[in-house]
Parts: sequence; structure tokens; C-alpha cells
Amino acid sequence: MEYCSFEVLCRESDIISLHCPLTEESLHLIDRESIAWMKDGVVIINTSRGALIDSHALLEGIRSKKIGSAALDVYEEEAELFYEDQSSTILSDDVLMLLISMPNVLVTSHQAFLTEEALSNIAATTMGSIDAFAKGAVMDHEICYRCDSCHKSEGKRCF
Repeated sequence: MEYCSFEVLCRESDIISLHCPLTEESLHLIDRESIAWMKDGVVIINTSRGALIDSHALLEGIRSKKIGSAALDVYEEEAELFYEDQSSTILSDDVLMLLISMPNVLVTSHQAFLTEEALSNIAATTMGSIDAFAKGAVMDHEICYRCDSCHKSEGKRCF
């Protein structure tokens, strides 16, 4: 391994995978300027924080074929999108809609979990759901795939 500047990394890499925190310095690390430095057809992977990539610049890079493909389990504006069932919703985020429509872009919800706090929250949520299910109650995080809108009425389950 050899350390180099970010510009050299962009110019010489076939695949760029981001694994860093979001700070003032790393906000939009991947932007129009850094994309211009990159090799044609570069693959970009981001599993860290969505705002490391300027989504508009990413879309432009993919459309121009400067970026050959992208794999993202984070997205700049993900907070309101990935934590609820959106299967019957028309999304208003045009950039995300265009990204997920492209065959060379893979977008999944962020799956990071390996911190003490996250594991504790997952365990508490799971136990709460098991308890609610056993009592026949509506689970807080229940997603109903059998109706258009689940109203989650107390004591009334959709299935």
C-alpha cells in the first residue's frame, strides 16, 4: 500500500470505495471537481455517509459515463426515505428516482449496525415487536403488504 493525495487516488483508481466519517472536510468529498479527476468508467462505492457524495454531481457523472457504476447503501437525503415502507409512495426526490432507475446503480438502505448502541436498540426493538406480536397487538414497526395503507389501530391487525 502506498499513501497518496486524494487527487492522485482519484486519477489512478478503477474503484473508489468510501470508508470515512462525515466531517466538514469530507462533506461532498466526491463532487464535480473530484469526478473530473477520475478515470473514465470508475466504480464508486459508498457505505459510509451519504453526504460524502454530492448526489447531483454523481448523477451527472453517471449520465456522462465518467462514472461507470455506483453502489450506495447510503444516500445524501436518506433520512426520510429508507426507514419506512415506501412501496406505495411516489418519491419526490428526482435525483434518487433517476439513480435507482439506472441499471449500473445499486442503492440499498444503510445497514450499519456494529456499535453497542445500535445493537442494543436492535435488540430492544426486536423484543418489543415479539412481545406485541405475542399479545396480538399492532407492532410499532409492522409493515403490511396486504393493504394500501395500514392505519395501525390498537388491537386491530391487518392480517
